[in-house]
Amino acid sequence: MLLAVACNKNELITEQIEDEHYRPRTESSVAEAQKVWEYTPAPGQFINELKTSGFTGEELTAEAAVAYAERRMSEGRFVSLGGFGGYIVVGFDHSVDNAGGYDFAVEGNSFDGSSEPGIVWVMQDENGDGKPNDTWYELRGSESGKPTTIQNYAVTYYRPAEPQSPVKWSDSEGVEGEIDYVGAHHSQDYYYPAWIATDSYTLSGTRLEARNYDKSGNGTMWVQPAYDWGYADNQSSVDFISRNGAFNLFDIDNAMDTWGNAAEIEYIDFVKVQCGVNAKSGHLGELSTEVFSVVDYKMVF
Repeated sequence: MLLAVACNKNELITEQIEDEHYRPRTESSVAEAQKVWEYTPAPGQFINELKTSGFTGEELTAEAAVAYAERRMSEGRFVSLGGFGGYIVVGFDHSVDNAGGYDFAVEGNSFDGSSEPGIVWVMQDENGDGKPNDTWYELRGSESGKPTTIQNYAVTYYRPAEPQSPVKWSDSEGVEGEIDYVGAHHSQDYYYPAWIATDSYTLSGTRLEARNYDKSGNGTMWVQPAYDWGYADNQSSVDFISRNGAFNLFDIDNAMDTWGNAAEIEYIDFVKVQCGVNAKSGHLGELSTEVFSVVDYKMVF
C-alpha cells in the first residue's frame, strides 16, 4: 500500500493506492514532462530544418534526435511531428493521477483556422522498470468510432533519391502520395529524417478524416478547421485553453483499449502524441502536429 499524492495546484492531499509502481508527486516534482523517450517524426517541412526548427545538422542517430527534442521542449520551442504517424513519447518525474476532470495538457500552436490534430496515447509503468514498454491506450476523441476514422492505418515513407525532392509514400489503403517539397519556405535538402538509416520506414496509428480545404478556390487561402475535442494542437471549443500557451486538456478517463472499451487507469507515467491526419494544404505543405510541452494539469492550471 503506497501513499499517493492527489494534487491541487498548491496543496498536497494523500490517499492510498495499492500499486507498488506508483510514483507519488513530491514537492520537488515538476509539472512538465522533461524526459523524451522517443522522437520519430514522419517526413515534413520542419524536419532537418536548421532555422525555424532548430536542427543543427548533427542529428544523425535516434539518440541525437531525442536529445534535440528534449532540448527544444526545455527551451519552450516546438517539436514538429511531420506528416501522418510521426510521434513523440515523453515521461513525467512522477505519476499523473486520474483524479477526475482534466489530468494533463499538451501545448501546441493551433489558432483559428489552423488545427493539426494529434492523437494522444497514455501508458502506465505497469512493470515498474521506468521505461515506456508497457501498453499504450489511445484517448477517445470526438472522431473515435466514426466510419471516417481508420484504426491501424499505416503509411510507408520512401527516401528521395535526389535532394530538394518530395517524399513519396504509400498507405495501407492502397493509396500513394507525397510530402511536397516547399522550398520557398523550408529549403533544407531532405525532409526525410536524417537519422533514419533505412530507405523506407512505416508509421501506424489512428487516422482522422482530413478537414482542410482551400477557401479561396485558387490555392491562396487554406483553412484547417478544428475537430470537436480530444486532440492535441487543435483549437477545440471544448478542451482548448489559451493561457501562457495554446493547450489542449485531456482526461485519463477517456483511455480506451483496442476494442474501444474504457481502460480504467488510475494514473499514467508516459504520454505519446502522434500526428493523426494524412493531408496537405497547397503551399502550406503537409499538416503536421507540433508539440511544445506536456504538463500535469493540476500543477499548472
